[in-house]
Amino acid sequence: MKGPVHQALFVFYVANQERSCTFYRGVLGVEPTLNVPGMTEFPLVNGGCLGLMPEKGAVRLLGEAIPDPASASGVPRAELYLIVDDASAYHSRSIALGAKEISPLSKRDWGDAAAYSADPDGHVLAFATRSDRAVESS
Repeated sequence: MKGPVHQALFVFYVANQERSCTFYRGVLGVEPTLNVPGMTEFPLVNGGCLGLMPEKGAVRLLGEAIPDPASASGVPRAELYLIVDDASAYHSRSIALGAKEISPLSKRDWGDAAAYSADPDGHVLAFATRSDRAVESS
């Protein structure tokens, strides 16, 4: 085996790349590092990256090896768990920008204060503050 992984890129297949780019630009408060037809990338911590690929692009790239991602539109299959200083602010921004609230900010069994929402394509987003900074919501 040669060396460690150099970067992690998490790719969400989206129905509308422009809509999703606008959503994540507003929620994350950063500009994409790449925004071309077929792929948008937003920087995350430690070199990680959130990619947005149109569903049709995924079909062109991967062909019949996988089911068409559009057939599972809105069906959550994973979550993006982001640890931030102010989970409430991120969660509120996501709702204001069109996300659906799944669960409000509250103290979780594992110690984090976390809030859950679904982006316009149904991907689950969690915004959390670690226990040493967590504040219980009422």
